[in-house]
Formats: sequence, structure tokens, C-alpha cells
Amino acid sequence: MPSMGFVQQLATGAMMTIQVAVCAYLLALAIGTFFALITLRPTLLARIIWLPYASIFTGVPSLLVGFLFYYGGSQIVAGLLSPFGIGQRIEITPFMAAVAALGMVYGAYLADLIRSAIQNVPHGQFEAARVLLVPRSAIWLKVILPQMLRLALPGMTNMWIVVLKDTALISLIGLKEIMAYAKLASGVTKEPFVYYMLAACFFLMMTWLTYFVARRVETWAARGFHPVVTQGASHAL
Repeated sequence: MPSMGFVQQLATGAMMTIQVAVCAYLLALAIGTFFALITLRPTLLARIIWLPYASIFTGVPSLLVGFLFYYGGSQIVAGLLSPFGIGQRIEITPFMAAVAALGMVYGAYLADLIRSAIQNVPHGQFEAARVLLVPRSAIWLKVILPQMLRLALPGMTNMWIVVLKDTALISLIGLKEIMAYAKLASGVTKEPFVYYMLAACFFLMMTWLTYFVARRVETWAARGFHPVVTQGASHAL
């Protein structure tokens, strides 16, 4: 039987895992949306910013990025703030390093996903909205965004699951999330199977909950959408 004290620690670690995953995913979503919008029309400035960013953060493992942010984050922040005359040293915590690492890495992947979804929205939707003199902000919020969400939601759901599972790697930089507590409990009680199975059950439960919510969101996003079904030659009479 697992010790209730260690089970409570696992629950604490599970909450930390959820907090890191949510914050990292929101950061990745903001970064991905920004780069998706500026690269819709590839300008020289967009390429200068996007290509190095995508090359670095899609080519380097997220764990290595976490190590760089944790051990060198203070120097990076100080270097960015020094031109503005700010010399105060900011200490980077494991939580901050984990959120920044996962957010920066998966922001690059979400940028490609969101940009592809926007490009797959029929161009006639833009033209019809302009003909009706719909304001530009309303075009994006009320016409393009709902259709983009319907197209991008499956990929965004999978990306959330990947971010959630990658929080297990970040325990190596000192973050006390569920895998760190499972390792601690396993070492003390000499029952690794029990505590690692509890951690596995947590991730499986979160995955199931994600798919349950995603199905509801997909139903909401697809409201009013009636795809046209074309008959092939085998159905023609």
C-alpha cells in the first residue's frame, strides 16, 4: 500500500505539473499566434526573425533548452535589460525556466500549425467579409478565428498532450513536479512500481480528460458547418 504522505506529495506534484503545462502552453500559443500572423505574408523582417527562431527551437531538445534557461537565464535576462539601463539581477526559478523552455520550443510548432489552419480557410471568406464592409478586427475574430479553430483544434490538442508529458523531463532541473515526487517516494519506500504507476495513472487521466474536453470543443467549433459531400464515380447512375 502506498504511504498517504507520499500520495499527498504526488498530488502536490500533480498540481505543479498542471500549472507548468498550462502556463507553458499559453506562452506557446501566444508565440505561435504571433509568428503565424507575421509569416502569413513572408517579408524580409519576418524571415530574419522567424527562421533563426524556428531553426534553434525545433532543432534543440526541450530538456537542453530548459538547462540553458535555468543555468544561464539570469545572464540572458541581464544582457537583454542592460541596454535599457536596468542592472538588477533576476533569479530564474525552475518553474520560470520550465515554462520558458516548453513555451519557446512548442511555440515554433504551434506557429506552423496555426498558419496552416489560417491558410486553409477558403479565401472567399476574406473577400465576402470585405465586400460586406466588415471591420478588419471583426473579420479575424468572428469569421476567420472560428474556422481556423475548427481546422487547428486536433493538432492543438495533440500539442497540449505533448507539452503535458514533456513536463516530466523538466524535473531534471529541480522542479518538484509529479515525476520528481514519484522518484523520491520510490527511493524511500523501495516500491518504484507503485509510485510510478500512480504517476502514469495521472498522465492517462489527464489525457482522457483532454480528449473529452476536445470533443466538446470540436462540436462547438463545428456548429453550423455542413461539409459538402461529393459523390464519386461509383455512386453515379
